Amino acid sequence: MAVRQGTGPSAAAAVLGVLLVLAGPHPAAAATSSAAAEPESACVAGTGPYQRELEDHVGRPVDGVQSSADCLAVRDFQRANGVSPADGYAGLATYRTMLVVAAGSDPNAAGDCPEREQRVTCVDMDRQLLWVQKGGRVVFRPVPIRTGRDYQETRPGRHEVYWRSKDHVSTLYGTPMPYAQFFDGGQALHGAPGSLYEGGGSAGCVNLTKPDAKRLWDLLAEGDDVYVWGTKPGTED
Repeated sequence: MAVRQGTGPSAAAAVLGVLLVLAGPHPAAAATSSAAAEPESACVAGTGPYQRELEDHVGRPVDGVQSSADCLAVRDFQRANGVSPADGYAGLATYRTMLVVAAGSDPNAAGDCPEREQRVTCVDMDRQLLWVQKGGRVVFRPVPIRTGRDYQETRPGRHEVYWRSKDHVSTLYGTPMPYAQFFDGGQALHGAPGSLYEGGGSAGCVNLTKPDAKRLWDLLAEGDDVYVWGTKPGTED
């Protein structure tokens, strides 16, 4: 394309304008414009099984029916606490995460776990939470767990860690039990692959995520107390 040459500021501006049209927009500017033009996806998840609990936790009116505002509030909670997918649905994983958050720095507010001078690993089967305290001080903040299913329930009461096996493999099931810390017969605190929220429960052990099991391994020692109480939701009393 031929561009007629002229002189002076007007001619220079005209030439520059033609060149800009030929070159097109700057890539970064185009990307910014595209991102700005693309709105965030709508929050359209329906009513979840833990709708009332999540509504109460995020400060929404508790009516048990999902609204657009409820969905957005639940989605914000999921994003803030690493729940995936963050879609605004009040499902089990979101509810269990809510229990961890709600327990906060005072998980033993009800006084169910005994306070002793030595470390006590507290296993709350009602809320499916584990933490460690020494006296009245929490030294390992609450984390989600999975305890035993029907007929293979985790045994309640006071126990103590009597054997530790870092790379243990179950002799009954042939499955890995990383960072296993045994406290009653074949029952142990240990890491488990996959989601803690799937299936009906463990075969009696206290399952943690592998990262949480490693942190617990680094803290505890043989002889430490383990105290178990409550009933896993969905199992018989």
